Amino acid sequence: MHDTRPPFDPELAGFLETLQARGPFRFDPSMLPRMRQLDCSEAELDARLDARGLERQERTIPGHLGAPITVAVIRRSGQAGRTAGTGTAPCFLAMHGGGMMFGHHLGNLESYDPLLAHDAVLISVDYRLAPEHPDPTPVEDCYAALVWTAAHADGLGIDPDRIVLVGQSAGGGLAAGTALLARDRQGPSVSAQILVSPMLDDRDATVSTQQIDGVGVADRDFVRTGWTAYLGDRRATDAVSPYAAPARATDLRGLPATYIDCGSAEVFRDETVAFASRLWAAGGDAELHVWPGAFHGFTSMQPEASISRAAVSALAGWTTRFLERQVAPAPAV
Repeated sequence: MHDTRPPFDPELAGFLETLQARGPFRFDPSMLPRMRQLDCSEAELDARLDARGLERQERTIPGHLGAPITVAVIRRSGQAGRTAGTGTAPCFLAMHGGGMMFGHHLGNLESYDPLLAHDAVLISVDYRLAPEHPDPTPVEDCYAALVWTAAHADGLGIDPDRIVLVGQSAGGGLAAGTALLARDRQGPSVSAQILVSPMLDDRDATVSTQQIDGVGVADRDFVRTGWTAYLGDRRATDAVSPYAAPARATDLRGLPATYIDCGSAEVFRDETVAFASRLWAAGGDAELHVWPGAFHGFTSMQPEASISRAAVSALAGWTTRFLERQVAPAPAV
């Protein structure tokens, strides 16, 4: 364990103390079936969505190599009939977190409420998971979902020029990899990417990976386990694609506007900051936030903490400014 690290935010530290009191977490593959389940029934989920004025539709679409995958289309209740064929709504194409190994495309949907406030359509991708489906399947599933979304924009009532990729943790890495694939394949237009504490670098070589080792949430050992499940023996070798580990991309030119954030006391801090710096070096449009004392996933685990509310507000503000800029009339010449 590294002998120094940034302190945890006082409001968040109590949560970590409660976790530590339960004893050290040791991941075992036998946990995966439970960790891939929703925390409620789908009927309960739909009731929670309905209470927030939202509705869900599941669609089966072609994933990597044409294999079927599922996406959830979530929008304001009754919006489908009003917007189908108009092509006016922004779309947030979301990839869930879970270290490439677990999570659920219907999990933690409340975190997307600031985005759906814009009458946007949210499409959440049920990409296939490692280790059963290692690289490149997860990122290729996400890219296939982007292709499908753009091709069906009219029926979904979305503007194909306002598709925003969204991901947290492993999903943030997949969103960044999908943006790189779209650029390099000259695929569908991606107007922006929102990368929340993204998992970008498999090489285990940053100071923050050393600092967050045996402490906090999603520590160094856990992250290495996820990368190994995803990449196998290729982890931390030269055989890893930048689409799998976007920190390896040598050219970040031509990527969409980016919102990117992390905590100062989380394992992904340094790779997040480095990615933002390289976007700027490449002439990119990026907004970076490093939340002091925050651990990985703090906004969902401790949503009432002041630092969590600030992070949610910052993302909501960036989203509003970005969408307003997209629809603003061009200045007169």
